[in-house]
Amino acid sequence: MSGRLPVRTTCPYCGVGCGVRVSAEGGRYRVEGDTAHPANRGRLCSKGAALAETLHGEGRLLHPIVHGRQSGWDEALDTVADGFRRIIDAHGPEAVAFYVSGQLLTEDYYLANKLMKGFIGSANIDTNSRLCMSSAVAAHTRAFGTDTVPGCYEDIELADLVVIVGANSAWAHPVLFQRLSAAKQARPQMRVVVVDPRRTPTCEIADLHLPLRPGSDAWLFNGLLHHLRREDALDLDYLERHVEGFAATLEAARQSAPSIPDTAARCGLPEHQVAEFFRLFTRHERVVTLFSQGINQSSSGVDKGNAIINMHLATGRIGRPGMGPFSLTGQPNAMGGREVGGLATQLAAHMGFDDPGAATRLGRFWGSDRVASKLGLKAVELFEAMAEGRVKAVWIMGTNPMVSLPDADRMADVLRACELVVVSDCMVETETTAFAHVLLPAATWGEKDGTVTNSERRISRQRAFMEPPGQARPDWWIIAQVARRMGFASAFDYQGPAEIFREHARLSGFENRGGRDFDISALADLDDADYQWLQPVQWPVNRQAPGGTPRLFADGRFFTGSGRARLVPVTPRLPAASTDDDYPLLLNSGRIRDQWHTMTRTGAVPRLSGHLPEPSVQIHPGDVARWGLKDGDLARIESARGAMLARVRLDTGQRPGSVFVPIHWSGPFARQARVGALVAAVTDPISGQPEFKQTPVRLLRLDTTWQGFLLTRRPLALPETLYRVRAAIAGGWRYELADAGSPPDWPRWLRVLVGEDGEWLEFEDRGGAAYRAACVRDGRLEAVLFIGRGSELPARDWLLGVFAEQTLAPDLRARLLAGRPAAGRPDTGPVVCACHGVGLNTLREAILNHRLDSVDAVGSVLKAGSGCGSCRPEIQALIDQAHTPALQA
Repeated sequence: MSGRLPVRTTCPYCGVGCGVRVSAEGGRYRVEGDTAHPANRGRLCSKGAALAETLHGEGRLLHPIVHGRQSGWDEALDTVADGFRRIIDAHGPEAVAFYVSGQLLTEDYYLANKLMKGFIGSANIDTNSRLCMSSAVAAHTRAFGTDTVPGCYEDIELADLVVIVGANSAWAHPVLFQRLSAAKQARPQMRVVVVDPRRTPTCEIADLHLPLRPGSDAWLFNGLLHHLRREDALDLDYLERHVEGFAATLEAARQSAPSIPDTAARCGLPEHQVAEFFRLFTRHERVVTLFSQGINQSSSGVDKGNAIINMHLATGRIGRPGMGPFSLTGQPNAMGGREVGGLATQLAAHMGFDDPGAATRLGRFWGSDRVASKLGLKAVELFEAMAEGRVKAVWIMGTNPMVSLPDADRMADVLRACELVVVSDCMVETETTAFAHVLLPAATWGEKDGTVTNSERRISRQRAFMEPPGQARPDWWIIAQVARRMGFASAFDYQGPAEIFREHARLSGFENRGGRDFDISALADLDDADYQWLQPVQWPVNRQAPGGTPRLFADGRFFTGSGRARLVPVTPRLPAASTDDDYPLLLNSGRIRDQWHTMTRTGAVPRLSGHLPEPSVQIHPGDVARWGLKDGDLARIESARGAMLARVRLDTGQRPGSVFVPIHWSGPFARQARVGALVAAVTDPISGQPEFKQTPVRLLRLDTTWQGFLLTRRPLALPETLYRVRAAIAGGWRYELADAGSPPDWPRWLRVLVGEDGEWLEFEDRGGAAYRAACVRDGRLEAVLFIGRGSELPARDWLLGVFAEQTLAPDLRARLLAGRPAAGRPDTGPVVCACHGVGLNTLREAILNHRLDSVDAVGSVLKAGSGCGSCRPEIQALIDQAHTPALQA
């Protein structure tokens, strides 16, 4: 264990940017929320609270691998540099590309951008942030002249009305949601409106939920803008002095949504709900509109973002406390990547290709005559260019495009055809690393130093507290070493991240006479010690604002040529693809509470896998009968592009005609569970962001001859089955299995996997295709297998509790193959509270028996909801159900 503890650093998950404090306790790492960090004030979500449980070496990439064999760093770096240089010499700089990630630190991102755009001379560097935030970037730039988030988290707490659009904040940004919840509890007059086709846990705090027709957001906000005009609720003085494009924008709003009835019809909403939303927005001056992937991941995401921004500009509700449009960032350093020009459509320090002097300015600063002067390939375009042979070498850093990109099944052929595929990653086994000619072991959270920028423009330090395992190295070091070998040694002679940060800060102020929003020049002279102790600060941080800047645009000055903000006329468009007789359901995708991206870090943590352990398809009960399905069945979800498998879960919060599937499951954890395989590569024409939220699909019941589940102490290499999911549990692993073939010889099958030794308890009914077995070794369960014809198998939760026990008690042994507890033995049910391991049945019983009427009351009895708070909306829903007379009856 490193001697650097305790350390204050930042969480590596979502864009909230929570501070954490890492210390040692009993020879183990301890992670807790940093009470001094202004983003979270000590709060953590379930994922952040479990960070200490991710600090293991399982599955790590520990050394470079070149063409399938272990190598040293010199050979690997020479292979990358020689390969890129050879292709550039033969085909030009446009034949190579980088595809990077919001998981990189700003210093890593800066060097990747400097190498590609500054010295290779191509803008073919894009990032997985293209998939989540690029529509917001483009909307900001159209309206403000720059990619500027105007406000800060405090505005959410100060607002009188918070509108949450296309964001399940309770699960995707839990700590920010808890700040909003606490503010609403302190000020009951605060109002919250949620605009989302689904009723999600976020709606538990809502005074009004608008379950609008998927893709109809622009009609709703155009309708609101026209309503504000009719009600004389626009700020005409502000518009006259600070905004342009007023007449055309209002006319576009009137043409598309001339009345409340018309708006309601377009959005598939009751008129009274639309009227109430319009009334609330009109009456409350202090309004914050939070928007995220539900807006961005659309073929018209930029227009939707501008429709939201239009409302705030037209009413002057921007730049002041408690008001403004607010884009919620998905990744921990998506904004840091935007600052350094990590997108193919940007240059460093918020300079753009539309500025004719930007490339030469960068050339002067970097000392290069090769700076890219034209846009690069956006993510989907980049991989299409690889398929066509135009891009012949790609370096993928810290991301898994085989899972995350649309049309994912095609990616295997694309990568296989590429002449040189280099992958930097911390894990050895991902779908993408399987196609790498060169694998480079990268340091990960806890092992590397640098900075990240959260959704409110707050720069925070991420500090190392442990040594990288094996030969893993920080990304900045890997990039700099390749650059030196390509002949750019003098420009990449860095000794550490502090030196890179100083250069990044100097560039932000270079020839910046107030014309660029991103300016952290006040930090350009930090020495190494100052950098080490850098405190969280919001940019701009310059001579005018040395302590940082919470809000921008309070003075009504913007970064456009005229100095005025731009209202953007929006003509709403339907999603690119629509349902039909072949594909009559609309698929939505997104995150769940306790997992992150493709589960590389979170998938191995038992308490994060208990809440939703399998890929699922959530469907309204009214839609189930049509497909011959029931809750718990396995289903095949098909689109025109591909298919995936998932467990059916009934959800009254779904809009009829729509289904929802989480994005997280990848090959190491599930077979055929990639949502990207269903999604067509349709993108917004401006931002290039794919349309992940509106894919026409159909559901088919998965025909199987047997289904089952297996609990084991160690991970197993199981034979191929049609359906296979792996989840971490206390003491081992859980496998969900199903197949359409003939059942194997189960006793032999299980003994081959777990070994012959031990005491065996078995029940077999081959005629009924039922088999149940348990292996006990040294008084402890080693493995449990349950097989049946369909999904009517025992609930897993009680067995998981038995499996976690160190010794198998005699009464448990007797009940084991029954799959349910004896009288007096509790069945806690599926996990609801991940922090304290409290199950659904335990919560329901306590709420009824103790007559608990608030989440805090539940917490005082069970501790549930008193940790990270991510489960509080679900506990509140259980309380509401318990106090509904019809349900009590």
